[in-house]
Amino acid sequence: MSTVRGARERARIEVTAAIKDEARRRLAAEGAAKLSLRAVARELGMVSSALYRYFPSRDDLLTALIIDAYDGLGAAVETADATALAAGATPRARWTAACGAVRTWALAHPHEYALVYGSPVPGYSAPPDTVGPASRVGNVLIGIVRTAYEGRGLALPPLPDALRPEARRMTAEFAEGLPPAVTAALVASWAQLVGLVSFELFGQFNRVVEEREAFFAHAAGQLAHVVGLPAV
Repeated sequence: MSTVRGARERARIEVTAAIKDEARRRLAAEGAAKLSLRAVARELGMVSSALYRYFPSRDDLLTALIIDAYDGLGAAVETADATALAAGATPRARWTAACGAVRTWALAHPHEYALVYGSPVPGYSAPPDTVGPASRVGNVLIGIVRTAYEGRGLALPPLPDALRPEARRMTAEFAEGLPPAVTAALVASWAQLVGLVSFELFGQFNRVVEEREAFFAHAAGQLAHVVGLPAV
């Protein structure tokens, strides 16, 4: 009985992977807004009713793809940071390694990056299941800054009085133990990091920035300065 159950589970895993792979191909060809379960089923030689047993709706399939994308990006950044840490890198060097991993992953997976950081998909609302995977990169950056803060300290950025209540709220929600000024700087830096990668990936740097890698490395270093990381 267990052998039969195991075979069924392996078959389900394989079919699920095939569905998601075909959906990613369609994302690349047509974009997320045009993703259709019927079209995916047709390309796989399946009847729609069979595919619905794996993904009851288009939104369920989109959610699975979004979680995969966030997890793929998160794993890449976590690996880059762990490698830098094992090599004895400073917090600033860990930061730039993590930022570089975001760019590298995005350039290698442009359509998956666009799915999570591009235009919202009309009619789709991401469920709570996506929050954990979406937090992985931010958690790495927070961890790097926390290490520096608990060690040599940070060159804290100034915080306007009008922003203090919001900065304290954000700190209590996801960066407990850090000064509110640092939390605000982290959020701003994360948004700027995504913007830098998006500008390169979606063509806004065309005829503007030619030496993209060098420019990104410099910008990532500037973001490290914004969150207070020491130069060495």
